[in-house]
Amino acid sequence: MTRTQPAIVYMHGLNSSPLSQKASQLTAAMERIGSIDRLRVPALHHHPRQAIAQLDAAIVELGRPVLVGSSLGGYYATHLAERHGLKALLINPAVTPHRHFDGYLGPQTNLYTGEAWELTEDHVTALAELEVPPPQDAERYQVWLQTGDETLDYRHAASFYQGCAVRIQAGGDHGFQGFAERVPALLAFSGFDPASFAELDFSDS
Repeated sequence: MTRTQPAIVYMHGLNSSPLSQKASQLTAAMERIGSIDRLRVPALHHHPRQAIAQLDAAIVELGRPVLVGSSLGGYYATHLAERHGLKALLINPAVTPHRHFDGYLGPQTNLYTGEAWELTEDHVTALAELEVPPPQDAERYQVWLQTGDETLDYRHAASFYQGCAVRIQAGGDHGFQGFAERVPALLAFSGFDPASFAELDFSDS
């Protein structure tokens, strides 16, 4: 039985897109190591049920990919990792987003595409349906947090994922400063051969 090739599904956050900085940097890195065919970065629908359907399709296509999720994408990644028994690397992840949308219901605009849409109670209900308990198989997770996150309180994630490999960096922001320099660690966690990127510098991507 042949081992499945390493693969990654990257999940962006709310009102973000595959054009975001981290998604773009990861895409560039996968191109440089010749594995772009093993990466999927779906342009996620704003409604959670449709986003999860997109992600399920990407998981089926790639086999058993590692899930990389930022912000709301981290919440999605946790749900899917628990449901499918997959590894996940979470970057400033949202923990219980459905409990924090008070005052945010109504018109929204995607920061990258300009798409206008409406955040409704049904979005919140759908997010609540995805909630899972803290992971029991801690070895399947890495969680990268920066204390300067201006959108989410990093302490919520630090507590929720306390049994996992949690790396807390002072400063930074919600976008996670210095992501490019950490791409080799992400690739190694995902199962790619370190020899394929040992000599590469991703900091300029």
